[in-house]
Formats: sequence, structure tokens, C-alpha cells
Amino acid sequence: MRNLFRGLIAASILAVLPLAAPAGVFVGVSVNIAPPALPVYVQPAIPAPGYLWTPGYWAWAPTGYYWVPGTWVMPPSAGVLWTPGYWGWTNGAYLWHAGYWGPHIGFYGGVNYGYGYGGVGYEGGYWHGNQFLYNTTVNNVRSINVTNVYTRTVVNNTTVTRVSYNGGTGGVVARPSPAELSAAHERHVAFTSEQRAHESMARGDESLRASVNGGHPRIAATARPASFTGHDVVAARGAPAGAHAEAPRAASPPTAYAPHPAAGAPPAYHSPAAAPAGRAPQGGGHEPQQGHPEGGHEGQGRR
Repeated sequence: MRNLFRGLIAASILAVLPLAAPAGVFVGVSVNIAPPALPVYVQPAIPAPGYLWTPGYWAWAPTGYYWVPGTWVMPPSAGVLWTPGYWGWTNGAYLWHAGYWGPHIGFYGGVNYGYGYGGVGYEGGYWHGNQFLYNTTVNNVRSINVTNVYTRTVVNNTTVTRVSYNGGTGGVVARPSPAELSAAHERHVAFTSEQRAHESMARGDESLRASVNGGHPRIAATARPASFTGHDVVAARGAPAGAHAEAPRAASPPTAYAPHPAAGAPPAYHSPAAAPAGRAPQGGGHEPQQGHPEGGHEGQGRR
């Protein structure tokens, strides 16, 4: 109860956090309950050229973990990339390390969020001057006239899991590389106003609570931030029918994870009060990893 109370107090701090934070500083959320496994969902089509993908994640509120849907957002400026936030086990608790925009991709716990975020760097595209080039292998950009694209896939025998945290029992075993440590000391920009509104809307949606959806949110991803209805909203695989979301119209879009997680994948999450920490064993299977096109390096955002 004491650890839970600590988490509730920390969650209230979020309302007064600044929009920008120094590199490497984590948001003050500390809980002793492991976050649920990452849900499996299909990426909605990009709404317009210029948008960048930000993967979904489990956030914490006084009601427990809730899912913040993945979404396409406009970056705050040209040349910056999104480093996702992640949960990390430290000194007996799970701490939330906030995501940020910066010129290079930093460490995000080795968590495989999919769609170019395979745990290290970013393989979904890169900046060429003021234009972002999209890798169609991992981005659903085929439904509109996006001409600044390329296709490059390299198969890498990397174990794929849906584990959503770093360290601790059953967590991802990964440490930051020298390049990621260097990126952590660059000047960063935190959430944009659209991202903050998106997370706020998710916090208020009861269907996105892990205690309600069992780890299968009915709104797993959206085409635009803070837009939770319409045909461009998708549900997680296994979510109940009759939700807000509908199937995307784009044919055969890329998927974040294997359609059927391998045996040993994390079990369904039932209740923040009942789920013990460290219930996310390593899963099996392989996922294609994207390489780097000539003239740019996606993971470093070279211009």
C-alpha cells in the first residue's frame, strides 16, 4: 500500500511538469507493479506527409496503468526524431523515463515498440534536409500520395517479445550504447501540445485502463493525436467488439508484432492490484529489422 500511495502522489506531479525537460531526467512516477505487455495492433495510415509515428505506451494514473494509443504527430521542427519513453526497474520500483524529441535517437530501454522502434535506434526513416523520407517496410504510408519513400529490409535474428519494461524480473536486458548516452546529453524538446492532449484524453478514457481491457485496449492506435473515433482508429488484437475503433482502410499495412505471439509471451493483464511484478518472460520468434538506406542513417537522424 505504501508503494502504491507513492505512485499515486507521483502521478499527480505530472500536471505541473514543464513542457521541456533536461536530457536523461525521468518523470517522477514510481510504482512497484510491472506494466502490462505491449498490445498487438495495426498501424493506421499516415494522415498527411510530414507526420512522424510515435508508438503507444502504458502510462500510470491513480486508477492504475492505462494505454496511450500510438499516433502520428507533427514534429516540433524539422530534423528531430522521437525517442519513446520507457519503464525501467531501479532500486525496487518501476520508474518512467519520459520520451523526447531530439536530433538523434536515445536509449528507450531496449523495448520493441514496433514500426521502426525495434529496441535500438529508429529504422522508420530519416531526415534529408527539411524533408523526412519514410521506410515503407515499417510505415503505413501507401494510402496517400507520399512520394518521399524508400524500402529497405534486413532480416536480423533478434528475439522479439512484447515486454514493455527494462530490467527487473522478466524485463528487457539492455544497456545504453555510447551513441545513446551521447544523445541523452543533447538539447531535447518534450511533449508537444498535441501529444499532451492525446495523453490527457487517454487518461480520461475508462476503456484504456489495463484493469478494464485486460491488456487489449479498444483504442490501440489513432491516425491523429486526441482523435479517438472514426475509421482511422484501430483496436488491439483481442479487444472486445463494438469499440470506438474500426479496421483501417489501407490494404495490408505493416504490423508492429507477429500476428500470433510465440509461446511464452507475457500473459494478459487483469488488474493493477493483482498483477505481480515481473510477469513478462522473454518470448520467441523473429521480426524483420530494417537497414539503412544510402545517404542517411535513420537511427541517428543524419541530415
